[in-house]
Amino acid sequence: MEPQDLDVGDEVISPQNAKVDLPSRLLDAAGLGVDRLPMLHVVFDRMARQYIDTLRQMAATAPYLAVQSVSNERIGDALEQYEDRAVVAVLHAQEWDARILLGFDRTFIFSMVEVLLGGDGEEEPFLEDRSLTNVEQRLAYRMFEEAATALETAFEAIADTSLKVERLENRMEFAQTGRKSNPCVLAKMTAEIIGREGEIFIIIPQSVLNPLRENLTQVLSGEVAGRDTRWTKQFQQEVQRTEVKLTAILEEQRMTLEEVAQFEVGLVLELNATPKTAVQLECNSQPLFNCRLGQVAGSYTVRVEELIEQEGELLDDILSN
Repeated sequence: MEPQDLDVGDEVISPQNAKVDLPSRLLDAAGLGVDRLPMLHVVFDRMARQYIDTLRQMAATAPYLAVQSVSNERIGDALEQYEDRAVVAVLHAQEWDARILLGFDRTFIFSMVEVLLGGDGEEEPFLEDRSLTNVEQRLAYRMFEEAATALETAFEAIADTSLKVERLENRMEFAQTGRKSNPCVLAKMTAEIIGREGEIFIIIPQSVLNPLRENLTQVLSGEVAGRDTRWTKQFQQEVQRTEVKLTAILEEQRMTLEEVAQFEVGLVLELNATPKTAVQLECNSQPLFNCRLGQVAGSYTVRVEELIEQEGELLDDILSN
């Protein structure tokens, strides 16, 4: 009697590769509890912090975001909670060949739109049940794009991917990413802005997390888990673009206040420096380099010769005095 193939989920596992694939497939079929994926909480916390920083640049008042809960749900049950009170963006993860759902409830959208248009929350909150206007739709789309970027950055410690907004859906049945009975992870975030509370939610199908299970079960150190690579890169770029004023000093002389008081127009101060004298290049009164004086096309130039070691310069000054 020949051994039969075993059907697990949508794949057929033959007896030849059962030893290799069957245990992992059985674990996948049993489901992944969020308590066994500690890095998921780190990811969502990082996303909240990143999104706050982004919204702070877009609006005068930034919302407060906090992860409320991370739980296992069915896709259909998770979406049913937000029927008629939320807008969902379908995000495509190209590297994972999968789709993730990102949702804002209407309170958060209307409050953020009001803030982006200059509101301060003194007006009564808008509670009318209607679809978004063209302006609100475009602003919401921008908010979804920034949230997708924040989530993409938060996942960098786990796996590289790019998240793109495919479309926005107002009806939850059109936002399905699979069967309603398929398991997923539902993350809820509380959003507070101009005295109003809203909600952000993320739905990630379990099939997306299964290949990332090994990385999600690891507990990284606080330094690595909390590192924001996007902010680090932006900070480095801004520092490199910062303009600084450099001062080239050929010679310095000590004078008394009486001698300075006798200065008059046309006075010539004689310098002991020669064209071979080293020129000190400073920034904000901080010595940086010793340079050589030169001239090109009628303009004075300095060529960097050596880096000034601060400790060495300090010792030289002490010994000379």
